Amino acid sequence: MGKRFTPKLLARFARERRGEGTYANYVPYHKVARGDPSSSGRSNLLMFRNRLRHLLSDGELGQQYFAAMLPGLDDCVEQFKLTLEPSAHPLAAYSEHDALTLYPGTLALAAELGMKHPWVYGDGQNAPWKASTDLVLVFRRQALPREMLALSFKPNGWSLHERTIALLRLEREYWVRRGVKWLLITPEIFDKRVALTMRRTAAWALTDPASEEQRAVATQLGCRLNGYLLQEVLQELQQHLGSMEVAQLALWQSVWRGDLPLDLSRGWRPHLPIVVLTPQAFWAQNPIASQRSAWLWN
Repeated sequence: MGKRFTPKLLARFARERRGEGTYANYVPYHKVARGDPSSSGRSNLLMFRNRLRHLLSDGELGQQYFAAMLPGLDDCVEQFKLTLEPSAHPLAAYSEHDALTLYPGTLALAAELGMKHPWVYGDGQNAPWKASTDLVLVFRRQALPREMLALSFKPNGWSLHERTIALLRLEREYWVRRGVKWLLITPEIFDKRVALTMRRTAAWALTDPASEEQRAVATQLGCRLNGYLLQEVLQELQQHLGSMEVAQLALWQSVWRGDLPLDLSRGWRPHLPIVVLTPQAFWAQNPIASQRSAWLWN
């Protein structure tokens, strides 16, 4: 039998300050670790922005890739803990909100929604379960205050059981009360071919950045060679930048930034032609950028 959540385990999470911090100092509430109960899907670890990301399924990994593309992304924190009791706005940790105004926690919200709050049991003890949101994004755009976006992922065939819906409604209400938009991301609202292309090109897109000048060359050349085979584009880019590795870095980083808006559904294989889209069509490939959600209930 696998490890399960108990009051004792949640107490350890609290001592380890799980679900707290910002940027590289953030500690996920759930981790891909032997000491934590395992998830039902395949877990993933991803190094991104000087911190190891703990993603509990392939779907959460794809969601992280979609998020990494977004302009103005200041921070992104996975497995974000929701508070039981009233708490300050999460943006207070970024000095964006005052820390004195309190917003309701999940215990009060569950009572308002007329639902039973989840609990955990073990060793003769019981304690309220601390829910979490799969991914929370923080955006910082010039001359504007920071904004947040909360994301939850559910796989194909996720249960429409009444209890599952109730728990999602509780999570959504937590963010609504804080003025934060919440999206439910499922495979049905994005093209799996796009997600696969991102997975195959992430090693170039999320590694050490190419220079602005190198990306500009990739953007200009890619637009000019619209319709050419990817292999031909990379070979031409190699002539300009000196190596195939730099060519791959410059090209895919330009694509992920939206500077070179390619049709990602056509794949990443060298024998396939590239197709340049309009910026609007490019960002429509990303369910987070277009703010699509599978949530259908009021």
